[in-house]
Amino acid sequence: IERFRSGVRELGLELMDSTTPIQPVLLHDDELTLNVGEQLRAKGFLVGAIRPPTVPVGSARLRITLCAEHTEEQVDRLLDALDKTLVELRSKSE
Repeated sequence: IERFRSGVRELGLELMDSTTPIQPVLLHDDELTLNVGEQLRAKGFLVGAIRPPTVPVGSARLRITLCAEHTEEQVDRLLDALDKTLVELRSKSE
């Protein structure tokens, strides 16, 4: 969990305060959150895209669920995929 949280902070993303295996990464944008979730799934990562009405408007987030069986390499691959996906999607929207 700490490796993931540290990596997300290095990417400049916003985390909610959680020390549990469920790590919410706030993206705030509903469409971006949905697109990131879909792209990560296509890359082999099961990540929930949580948007209103499940959460308040403006607080769309990715729901990352970690477990003790995830290796450091798997966490690093997820962080890399998250970074690349966000760069790709943000460059397309510009």
